Amino acid sequence: MGRLSVSLIGFVILGLGVGPGPAWAGDDPSIQGQERAGIQAAMGAFIEAQKGKDGSILHFDPVTGKLTKLRLVELHEGIVKKGHFFVSCADFVDEKERPYDLDFLVVPADGGFRVNQAIIHAEDGEKRKYQVEQRWPGLF
Repeated sequence: MGRLSVSLIGFVILGLGVGPGPAWAGDDPSIQGQERAGIQAAMGAFIEAQKGKDGSILHFDPVTGKLTKLRLVELHEGIVKKGHFFVSCADFVDEKERPYDLDFLVVPADGGFRVNQAIIHAEDGEKRKYQVEQRWPGLF
């Protein structure tokens, strides 16, 4: 799959804030086979690489400034393409069992895929609106 790397690039998230409705509802049925498997594998590898001794990950939220310990509950099957990113999500819970929905921005890399960043889609049922549909030709 190529090397796994976490890249904290300076991309712009426009319209960040709490808003109604899911930002990434749906699944693109044209994303199939090795492409779908590679995107899901990149998410799993990213999460696995971030796990601490207790199996949880640490996620920094630039909106709230909080660093939160999260435990994976389930990877979602749905994948959509937004600009140069594939987006898929996973359910997590924090130490108080509050639910978090993280969206993973996945990009092609080294003949496979890698997670570029994880963004909170919903925290304790509060959904956030954002978009990453800008087109940056040649960025990935």
